[in-house]
Amino acid sequence: MQTILPVLQELGIEAVNLGVSTGNNWIPSKGPIIVSISPVDGKEIGTVYSADENSFHRVVKTSAKAFQQWRMVPAPARGEVVRQIGEALRKAKASLGMLVSYEMGKSYQEGLGEVQEMIDICDFAVGLSRQLHGLTMHSERPLHRMYEQYHPLGIVGIISAFNFPVAVWSWNSMLAWVCGDTCIWKPSEKTPLCSIACQNIVAKVFNDNNVPEGVSCIVNGAYKVGQWISENEDIPLVSATGSVRMGKLVAKAVGARLGRPLLELGGNNAIIISEHADLDIAIHGAFFGAVGTAGQRCTTTRRLIVHEKVYEKVKQRLKKAYGRLRIGNPLDTKNHMGPLIDTLAVQSYTNALKKVKEEGGTFLVEGGVLTGKKYSSGCYVKPAIAEVKNHFSIVQQETFAPILYLIKYKDIDEAIELQNGVKQGLSSSIMTMHVQEMEKFLSQAGSDCGIANVNIGTSGAEIGGAFGGEKETGGGRESGSDSWKIYMRRQTNTINYGATLPLAQGIRFDF
Repeated sequence: MQTILPVLQELGIEAVNLGVSTGNNWIPSKGPIIVSISPVDGKEIGTVYSADENSFHRVVKTSAKAFQQWRMVPAPARGEVVRQIGEALRKAKASLGMLVSYEMGKSYQEGLGEVQEMIDICDFAVGLSRQLHGLTMHSERPLHRMYEQYHPLGIVGIISAFNFPVAVWSWNSMLAWVCGDTCIWKPSEKTPLCSIACQNIVAKVFNDNNVPEGVSCIVNGAYKVGQWISENEDIPLVSATGSVRMGKLVAKAVGARLGRPLLELGGNNAIIISEHADLDIAIHGAFFGAVGTAGQRCTTTRRLIVHEKVYEKVKQRLKKAYGRLRIGNPLDTKNHMGPLIDTLAVQSYTNALKKVKEEGGTFLVEGGVLTGKKYSSGCYVKPAIAEVKNHFSIVQQETFAPILYLIKYKDIDEAIELQNGVKQGLSSSIMTMHVQEMEKFLSQAGSDCGIANVNIGTSGAEIGGAFGGEKETGGGRESGSDSWKIYMRRQTNTINYGATLPLAQGIRFDF
């Protein structure tokens, strides 16, 4: 706590915090109090007042009013504001990265990496602000011109998860802001202080640039606040990151009012290790993919599908690598892995270990909960490796913990079938130096995931590419490429600059 206190002060976080904001103004509310407990040491970091219905509706009203002004600001000028946010994040990188690590539990290096993602998306959004391109096409009618353009959409609701408490918000908000939208963010109730730190950073930049109050809003709270966002007809787009169960509820509520849901849900990601793989690369990718963020990434490597010819060699090398793993306080840069987010996550982890044994799996590396003074929060666990069959019910599920499943295969067709043989479709990878295997994996008969990699792991996506997946992962796309289009409304325009009115398709309508 002594280490983190100066960081909290620097980021404007107090022992008791209001959790509802329209920008520079923090709004009192009578919602439940959220207590932020660090999984690192089990200590209370601070408390946050969550939104109630009155404060929530006040936020929506303020955000809707701000949209009327913000959409009229030229896109490059909006980009300049986002550029300044990126500079502010560069200055706050060490402190915000430490808060992410302490409140969420990921290693400090990963906390810094998450803030770097925020900086990167700011840079991307700045360039995008001058490239919100439409299309021009030829009309079939004489003296007519046709084109398409994109306009700001409105309020974007953002529901984010604990595992990336700041980056996913930035993926949405920075793009939404250069597109001319306003944002209302409901962060995870497990990491509320990270959201307050971000709002404080952004609010100063907005204030310095006379940005209207309501462009950046926060409504902390539990599932009820997310429900209010999903059901509110003044919020045309809801971007939700979390479990499949949560995503289905959001999709149902948003779809019922014909709004737009953007869903980033569960993953059950696999790496195929071919007999033609470079095993040094393969083991490194699998190791980080399985234990990074203590297995709490949506892109975590959960299944390792290994060719029978290299199966035993991969097993032994993995076991040796896991033996060198250092688990402990994530603020200590000597450690590779920190805790799970809370004791409920630990219970889910231990239940999964039991289920593996019940279904006939065997453990290459035994898991378990770590005890002792060093692990007093009760949230530290040992990563496990189990030999299983792909059809096991526990393997078909996403357990948000560091459990890696080993599965053997004979040929590339079987490997791809195993890879695709789950309900989730986020990230996938093949480790091979064989060109035909690479191309088959990436073909229409290959991986059915939104992300398919060759000779890198399943986690660690760059912001330049569209991020998201298929099947129960939800089908959404965030971050790079042309993901910006979902934050805008598309309009087709036809201009008649002639002296007559010819109709399309040659229709005649004389009178």
